[in-house]
Amino acid sequence: MAMDESDTREVTRAEERNVFVFLAIFLAPILAVMIVGGYGFIVWMYQLIYGPPGPHGG
Repeated sequence: MAMDESDTREVTRAEERNVFVFLAIFLAPILAVMIVGGYGFIVWMYQLIYGPPGPHGG
């Protein structure tokens, strides 16, 4: 399947800026919160099952 010139188009500066703004202002913070929150949840569940860290004895 050959591509005609009409199928390819230049990405404008405005489109590039809009994508950057979306990634930098929306996607990156959302992903960061999800990753940190997910890790915290995993640690919480681990400690719920196996107990808190530290010496266990008596």
